[in-house]
Amino acid sequence: MLRRASKAQVCRQTQGLNLAIDTASLVLGIETTCDETAAAVIERGSDGRGRILSNIVHSQIEDHAPYGGVVPEIAARAHVDLLDGVIARAMRQADVRFVQLSGVAAAAGPGLIGGVIVGLTTAKAITLVHGTPLIAVNHLEAHALTPRLTHALPFPYCLFLASGGHTQIVAVLGVGDYVRLGTTVDDAMGEAFDKVAKMLGLPYPGGPQVERAAETGDRERFAFPRPMLGRPDANFSLSGLKTAVRNEASRLEPLERQDVCDLCAGFQAAVLETIIDRLDVGLAQFAERFGPPQALVAAGGVASNQAIRGALQTAADRAGTEFIIPPPKLCTDNGAMIAWAGAERLALGLTDPLETAPRARWLLDANVTTPAKFANTRAGF
Repeated sequence: MLRRASKAQVCRQTQGLNLAIDTASLVLGIETTCDETAAAVIERGSDGRGRILSNIVHSQIEDHAPYGGVVPEIAARAHVDLLDGVIARAMRQADVRFVQLSGVAAAAGPGLIGGVIVGLTTAKAITLVHGTPLIAVNHLEAHALTPRLTHALPFPYCLFLASGGHTQIVAVLGVGDYVRLGTTVDDAMGEAFDKVAKMLGLPYPGGPQVERAAETGDRERFAFPRPMLGRPDANFSLSGLKTAVRNEASRLEPLERQDVCDLCAGFQAAVLETIIDRLDVGLAQFAERFGPPQALVAAGGVASNQAIRGALQTAADRAGTEFIIPPPKLCTDNGAMIAWAGAERLALGLTDPLETAPRARWLLDANVTTPAKFANTRAGF
């Protein structure tokens, strides 16, 4: 009896044979899921290669810094105030008119719902006025596909996504075809960096501050735990490590500058060892299930950390695969990644109706379920 292949399987098969229906396209991308208001225009050639014509990002860091983290209401209001101007700048820099666009892509989730509503509603308005297709993009899918914009990378490959809201190891098998191999069961990696920075009195955003302080710290001074080390699954846990840092900091109060540097160095060293161990497992699972990956790729703001890049290179070398990372400006949230994901989907005829709803949560792998032991945790299963 013949079984009808799913759309994802069809995409995977045609992409593997380079038979996807490719046409040249111009796509406007809109990103408003957190604290960056961003828009970009990309051109995707009929050969599948991409070119960034504009990429405008307005960071809201100064708005949120006094609060030590992102305030959703402030972010949403800023998107309302800024987005029209950011889109106008992106279109002007690209020297493109709205009637020339092949599609308008907007991040429809996951993210802070107020911001997602602003971006998706704006995209719908543009498509209504100009009769242009709408592409509702999963923000995580945009991160997953960005390496194909910068490196023309073939499928399948393994993605390590680490940001303030996500920590995942994902098998990227094709457009719309993703298998999550591992995730955090509590704090995201970027979240853990920011919380450690805050408890040590470092400014927001905390990730770069921890990295900078660690450069002059003694990574051997504190015996911090290496969470999940040696486990057969590829999941992460960072809450216990964060708590261990807090306990040591409380014991040492008042903290001297060198104490802060040593705490940061010890924390980062534990994270690096954990990343390598978890990726060893994730890459082995990838190879067993899908064959050797074309590359290990990284995305998300945490990938800007140079020490973490070194750990990722080590993991790739141990797995015998290439390590690829887009430029830093494309690792953090931006409009070009949304536009590119929209163009990739548009090339396969995947568009969305105007009734498409914004989503605060949107799993990249719709088939994952929550293991019983994690049912009451913050894990994003």
